[in-house]
Amino acid sequence: MHSTLTEHARCLYGDEYRPTPECDREHVEQYFVEELTFADAETILAALRELCPNVIDGRLPVWIRNLAYRLVLLQRPDEPALMREAALNLWTHGPDWDDHAADLEARAEALEAR
Repeated sequence: MHSTLTEHARCLYGDEYRPTPECDREHVEQYFVEELTFADAETILAALRELCPNVIDGRLPVWIRNLAYRLVLLQRPDEPALMREAALNLWTHGPDWDDHAADLEARAEALEAR
């Protein structure tokens, strides 16, 4: 059984830095996404930072990372540092999200200028 979002992600996707724990549970991505959807920002950030400490690394799928950062920013919308962290993730993982990354950086600058 998974006691944290990080453990659930590690079981489902693996981890570059630690072995995948033994688990007798069936791994269904939908269940992980449901857990992620209702997790608080601190829990999500803990998972991202443990599983992907250098932004470019980790085995979490890019779409899971994007969703995770989106959920964090919905919960903590006025934190420029988080906006920049999310933007860096978007810049790093493909040009499809460059407009969104630029928007996040502009929003972060605007918040800091207040």
